[in-house]
Amino acid sequence: MSEERNAIPLILTGIGTIIGTVGCLWYYGYLHFAKPEDALLLNDFTMLKTLPGEDYKVSLTPANQVAQCIDGIVVLFDTEQKGLTGVLVNNKKQAVHCMGQETPKLQP
Repeated sequence: MSEERNAIPLILTGIGTIIGTVGCLWYYGYLHFAKPEDALLLNDFTMLKTLPGEDYKVSLTPANQVAQCIDGIVVLFDTEQKGLTGVLVNNKKQAVHCMGQETPKLQP
C-alpha cells in the first residue's frame, strides 16, 4: 500500500521550527546579529584582582593603549593608530569612571 504523503505540512513545520528556534535564541541573547557599530571593539581588557601579599604576573611589554581621565571617564588613546580613541566600558557597555574626581553615585 503505497500512499503519497503531502510533504507541504512537513516542510512548513521544519521552516517554522527553524524560525522559532532562531527567534528564541536571539531573544535570550544567545544569537547576535552583528551591526557595523559592533565592529568597533578593538581590544578586550581584563581586570587582574590584586590581593595584598600575593604576586601576579604581567607582560613586560606595554600595551598599545594609553589611558587618561577626561571628565571622570577613562579614555584610551591608541599609540599605533593616530587619532584613534575610545572609552573604556565593561561588558554591559557602562563607562569606567576615574578616581580622583567625583565618584559616581548609584541612582535610586
